[in-house]
Amino acid sequence: MANAATSVGRRIHAWRQTRGLSQFELASRAGFSVRHVSFIETGRAQPSREAVLALGEVLDLSLRERNRLLESAGFAHVFRETPISADEMAHMRGMLQFILDRHLPYAAVALDRHSNLLLSNRTAGQFLPTLISPALSARNNNILRATFHPEGSRRWIVNWPEVERHLLSRAELDLGSPEDPVGAALLAEIRSYASASAAADSHTAPRPGDLLLPLHISMRGLDLRLFSTIMTLCTPHDVTLQELRIETFFPADQESERCWQQNFGECAAPASTAFVGTHHSSPR
Repeated sequence: MANAATSVGRRIHAWRQTRGLSQFELASRAGFSVRHVSFIETGRAQPSREAVLALGEVLDLSLRERNRLLESAGFAHVFRETPISADEMAHMRGMLQFILDRHLPYAAVALDRHSNLLLSNRTAGQFLPTLISPALSARNNNILRATFHPEGSRRWIVNWPEVERHLLSRAELDLGSPEDPVGAALLAEIRSYASASAAADSHTAPRPGDLLLPLHISMRGLDLRLFSTIMTLCTPHDVTLQELRIETFFPADQESERCWQQNFGECAAPASTAFVGTHHSSPR
């Protein structure tokens, strides 16, 4: 078990530094002695499964990272990862569709951890495809790719430099793990489309204003000022559900509200538009 102890110790040390915690702070919050935390980090002590879970909680790791921490210590995963398309997720899909449909007449989508489109409401099903070329739309259901690709929605976004910086920074946080080859491939593709200035700024820390992303879209007589927000589910116990994102769009001013109603008001009646399946974010 020496190799396992060393592996989990290195992970805990790396995450502790990432979180900016001292060994004393980590030990105090987890209810351990500083000596025990030190021995775990250096591989001199093999932590129990309960100790690994306690440290993962104090370090505020995602459920996926907690499973990896357990695996590195020689234990089985604790947190399930159920595909959203599974039969047992039918109730959850219905709940998500209910949330998206209650956002009508404005667009709303549900995305997986790689920004693949899982579910949308009727307005999103009409609005989003208009922003990308038919050729790209036919072979793509990834929102990041559909935004950054030269034939994607970036062509119509007036404030693209601001949007590009925001989305690339978020992608670096979400997809930067070397243990996620699918995410790493998507991130490399996105970087290849991005400007040098956006890439240089992509590692800056998020700011409070970044919770809202302003979008100014000007396309074929349509002039819309929108903002989007990202929501997550509270305290899920499944990896898939924790990583799920709900993105909603709102008009940012009265003129955009009128323009939206004129063009998409007929989409107000709820109608399920599902894109649930097994999707991969490999470069196209």
